[in-house]
Amino acid sequence: MLWNEKLNAIIIDPGCYFTAEEETLQNFIKEKNLTPVQLINTHCHIDHIFGNKWAAKTFQLELFIHPNEKPIFEFGAASGSMFGLNLDQYKGPLHFFEEGDTINLDEDKLKIILTPGHSPGSVCLYCEAQNFLIGGDVLFYESIGRTDLPGGNHEQLLQSIQEKLFVLPDETIVYPGHGPETTIGHEKKFNPFLNGLM
Repeated sequence: MLWNEKLNAIIIDPGCYFTAEEETLQNFIKEKNLTPVQLINTHCHIDHIFGNKWAAKTFQLELFIHPNEKPIFEFGAASGSMFGLNLDQYKGPLHFFEEGDTINLDEDKLKIILTPGHSPGSVCLYCEAQNFLIGGDVLFYESIGRTDLPGGNHEQLLQSIQEKLFVLPDETIVYPGHGPETTIGHEKKFNPFLNGLM
């Protein structure tokens, strides 16, 4: 959840699989008095899309993804069955954003950065004014996203991080899809997958 002082919010990668997880998110939204106004997937691996249908229905939203991610989105149900998990797939309208597009949350702006490698259409959402990055599964605290799933490419991921993320200010806070937050500067110094590449 990303929200502003007007209490408008963007739901990003709702991974809710169990009803209890949906209730936790819904209760949080009620407690904070938030109004979700947009639904975004940074990428469409199953753990990031389980809650799409529920979030869209509950808050009357439609889904935004990068067009290169559409095949991964469409593979979602089959991917779930491989892990013994049932995906009740979102079937509403799909909207596409491109690299360089801006997501507006009232006066706040998030820039779309295309960062393929973990998946073909992985994106990060960069807020220059407030110096943070919603990183999806591209860059983690002292780690990087896996590249052994369909559409993954290790060299492409390293290139994305070097050319798209490591050019951001060192103090940029990275909020990844899993694990603790980090900064661009910290990862330049201490990420074992990227040491020696700069």
